[in-house]
Amino acid sequence: MMHQTDQAVVQTDFEKILAVAGCRHHFPLLRQRVNGKPLVYLDNAATSQKPQVVIDAILKFYQEENSNIHRGVHALSERATQLYESARDRAREFINAAESKEIVYVRGTTEGINLVAYSYGRPNVGAGDEVVISALEHHSNIVPWQILCSEKGARLRVIPVNDAGELLLDEYERLLNRRTKIVALTHVSNALGTINPVREMIATAHSHGIPVLIDGAQAVPHMKVDVQDLDCDFYAFSAHKMFGPTGVGILYGKSRMLEAMPPYQGGGDMIKSVTYEKTTYNDLPHKFEAGTPNIAGSIGLGAAIEYIMKLDMDAVAAVEHELLEYATSALLSIPKVRIIGTARHKAAVISFTIDGIHPHDIGTILDQEGIAIRTGHHCAQPLMQRFGLPATARASFAFYNTKEEVDSLVRGIHKVIEVLG
Repeated sequence: MMHQTDQAVVQTDFEKILAVAGCRHHFPLLRQRVNGKPLVYLDNAATSQKPQVVIDAILKFYQEENSNIHRGVHALSERATQLYESARDRAREFINAAESKEIVYVRGTTEGINLVAYSYGRPNVGAGDEVVISALEHHSNIVPWQILCSEKGARLRVIPVNDAGELLLDEYERLLNRRTKIVALTHVSNALGTINPVREMIATAHSHGIPVLIDGAQAVPHMKVDVQDLDCDFYAFSAHKMFGPTGVGILYGKSRMLEAMPPYQGGGDMIKSVTYEKTTYNDLPHKFEAGTPNIAGSIGLGAAIEYIMKLDMDAVAAVEHELLEYATSALLSIPKVRIIGTARHKAAVISFTIDGIHPHDIGTILDQEGIAIRTGHHCAQPLMQRFGLPATARASFAFYNTKEEVDSLVRGIHKVIEVLG
């Protein structure tokens, strides 16, 4: 028999899930039609749609507060600075960083990873050293380390995956040694949806004294992230994947790590004083924020974080998991459809192929039905090669998607097979 308190908890959770599922009307773009059909937007792993509150926050800044930040003594500059730094504080709260100075504004996950590869990697990786990544990585967490290894004469090591798209953790442990200078891992695979056990993998690396960077671009829109609990050294994510604007993101770094790193770029706002003989760098996090930033984008990111935090991330995860299970079952029932990536722990991403039909053709016919998916290698070409594929079709979900949209996808796939199969 369920205790009364347990019943209340279940009821509260159910109400939160219902509230999340009912938020679709907050996203104006989803109301449009494409090719005469209601839009079914299933390309959230590429970029998410924006709620009206985020659009309004950006518009309000340009209409009422537009000014450059920091050092300005006039009212507009002070208001813009307050909004900009408040958004940083919200980002700190969102991922539970210890201090706001550990939150560095960047253009997105890609720049955050490049910053670490440059400012941590160059001083710490030398000839004969090793950098460990995984077979699930996006190009943004491969190429910066390749460049570093090529420049330094170091070696890039790769954690392999099994046929389900899960990392082989025994192989991971065997890769770590005294030459390993950093581990860089994706939290959630953009191509397969695999959720990696990053907390355990971080602990394993730390037992060898090795720092860890986590690519969180596909994680933060879909689950709670607590960087102190994970104990990662760096964590990077992008606003546009989590219902915010493009061109802005966050790099979290432990303050002791960031303090020891040289600046990534030189220019305005990252300095305390400049003479022709010497420059004194600014304090964290401004040391890494050269030039006029994407102020409006940062304010939009803050609005997106505020929106997500009001939803409750556990409820978001529950809604998306239900969509994933429903869609997985539906696609598996279609002859000729094969799902690529069947990890036990997955985010709401389904990569699939249809026997004898190129993914590009799948996407083209689905678009004619108003259904937006992604086709291609998903900036994960080595992973596609691991599965012997040039590309897949990918449907990726957010909490604003519905089972009815999954049904539309299924009907669209049947049409693809009818036309091309």
